Amino acid sequence: MVRPITRRRRSLLGGMDPDAVAYIAAVEAADGQTLETATKIAINQFVKGCKADPSPTPGVSNFQAIKASCILAGARTLAGALVPLKGTAPTNVGFTAPDYNRRTGLKGTGSAYLNSNRNRNSDPQNNSHICAYRTQPETTGARVLIGAGNTAGQAGATQIRLGTGSSYTRHTSDGADLFSADGLPAGFVGISRSNSTSYSRRLPGSTGLITNDTQLPVNAGFFIFTSSNLVGISDARISFYSIGEAVDLTALDARVTALMAALAVAIP
Repeated sequence: MVRPITRRRRSLLGGMDPDAVAYIAAVEAADGQTLETATKIAINQFVKGCKADPSPTPGVSNFQAIKASCILAGARTLAGALVPLKGTAPTNVGFTAPDYNRRTGLKGTGSAYLNSNRNRNSDPQNNSHICAYRTQPETTGARVLIGAGNTAGQAGATQIRLGTGSSYTRHTSDGADLFSADGLPAGFVGISRSNSTSYSRRLPGSTGLITNDTQLPVNAGFFIFTSSNLVGISDARISFYSIGEAVDLTALDARVTALMAALAVAIP
């Protein structure tokens, strides 16, 4: 059972960001037990940091720009890990308790996936992002890590596909922007668009600008470990994802990377 809020716990939570407090309480309710103090502090620092980081939209922070997100680590149970940091909870299709690790996140099986329950057209055509943090890369050929739309090349699709072979990103566009992901290390990957002619692509350690005009966004939901047509399901391990309006990918990468490092120390 969830422990009652003692004077010591009330003092801790009283000095924390209210959105972090609400998220922690929801995770603890799903877990049926409390989190370590250091785990709570790591989550709080992440939330406060994202609120301090400006997005490409004037007056909007990275935290405000995130509309759907899960920290797929830290929680004591799979149920807790699927509590959304923001937005609607994802629908779990096929993941079981052994697939989850508190330090490293949710391991893809090649058949299980998450439905984020957020549609690509929920965010503006030229103001959106997707990202994920891989703690273990793919062991099979290239698979979509997170995406909406048909992997065959549907105009307006938004996807990140990684692994050996044909890796690419596409952001509300009519073509795939190919690159080599062979040997790509674990870490943060994301794409963010804040105009009609180009978008930013973040891979571990670097950010590039991709010139590609936008198309009308697909009317399709975002899926994690695959795209909405469920072709080529990834077996990577993921500890975080987010979807929403345009973000500063470099800043978000730094926050997520710091969060994962802090959780690795906080969790016994």
